[in-house]
Amino acid sequence: MSLAATASGGLDDRAVLGRLCCLALGAVLAVVSLASLTFGASGVDLWSVGGAILRGEEGSQRDRIVLLDIRLPRLLMGVLVGAALAVSGAVMQGLFRNPLADPGLVGVSAGAVLGAVTAIVVGSALPVWVIGWTGIYAVPVAAFLGGWASTILLYRVSTRRGRTSVATMLLAGIALGALTGAVSGLMIYAADDGELRELTFWGLGSLAGASWAKLAAAAPAILLALAATPLLARGLDALALGEAAAMHLGQPVQRIKNAAILSVAAATGAAVAVSGGIGFVGIVVPHLLRLMIGPSHRWLLPNAALLGAVFLVGADILSRSVIPPAELPIGIVTAVVGGPVFLWILLRSHGVVDL
Repeated sequence: MSLAATASGGLDDRAVLGRLCCLALGAVLAVVSLASLTFGASGVDLWSVGGAILRGEEGSQRDRIVLLDIRLPRLLMGVLVGAALAVSGAVMQGLFRNPLADPGLVGVSAGAVLGAVTAIVVGSALPVWVIGWTGIYAVPVAAFLGGWASTILLYRVSTRRGRTSVATMLLAGIALGALTGAVSGLMIYAADDGELRELTFWGLGSLAGASWAKLAAAAPAILLALAATPLLARGLDALALGEAAAMHLGQPVQRIKNAAILSVAAATGAAVAVSGGIGFVGIVVPHLLRLMIGPSHRWLLPNAALLGAVFLVGADILSRSVIPPAELPIGIVTAVVGGPVFLWILLRSHGVVDL
């Protein structure tokens, strides 16, 4: 058999595997979504409430509120945030050609955390009319603006004569993360007990504050970014060969860099703004998928969105189920689950253990 035929057969096999993985993850996401709507400390039964709604019956007003105004927006928030973090991680790893890359490397997370800390600590000192005007949007908006500001700063630092240096952006992101961490630490030091509790819970991540208003604020940025990333798939595949090779293949390398950075900034900034700091999703999910379906971004990106949603919704179910009626911050659950998985992947990829 010729080399071309063998390569074509391999590509066809990967495409079939990618499609099957999409279908399987879609089915798993449907099951996990039903579980998220069913289980909770309130004891509301999804099936009885859903049946009453379909039959046009009034049913319990409390049950409707729990299902439609608490659990459903929380589920949709988990799906969007999980997909945003996972796809952002896959894009960053393709852009940096480094499997350890994470959305935090571009400074989005660091800037978003600083914006949220500023809103929490400084917001309590603002006049009452300002607090009433901003309402529940103060922390999410501040986090989103902080993420965007840090991204724009990094982009300007690392761009010279219309060309963006990925290495410079990586180093500048590390420096900016240290600087914003120091400023955040100073504000945390000056915070009172109530602000410290809110800062701790926000920093560990949670979907407990999900609402239709927050969902409406975050969804446009996340959905636009997720819709744009498949257009980068071919360019990211070419960048795996190096920037020079990608340019010889006819790929607009600088345009791909710009679009990738802006997409990650929008998706991660919006996700962090409404859910807080949630780690390991952007690293673990793309790693697992590369082991299952290969490195092609054509299938990696949509499968990352599905698996990221499954992972975060499943973690949210665990966070609500471990110590009911209290909830664990979801960042703790993702770290407990994702940490060992990441170590296993790291050991397996280096051949330290044979699994």
